[in-house]
Amino acid sequence: MAKFKGAVVVNEKNCKGCELCVKACPCDVLALDANEVNDRGYHYALMRNPEACIGCGSCAMVCPDACIEVYKVKLEN
Repeated sequence: MAKFKGAVVVNEKNCKGCELCVKACPCDVLALDANEVNDRGYHYALMRNPEACIGCGSCAMVCPDACIEVYKVKLEN
């Protein structure tokens, strides 16, 4: 059976830092960037723990602004 790893891409420019994605992630992958803000003045979400991502898509489903895309990457055996 093929193994997959998840990858999350956040549109940092449109993210308003609502933290819904951070709370929805079952693997504690996402966090808000405490040091940087986007052009609108919001701390945006980023992958703080990318190795733990399973690609479930929970973060993308709860994002009210559709700023998140989730990909599943097939790992080579």
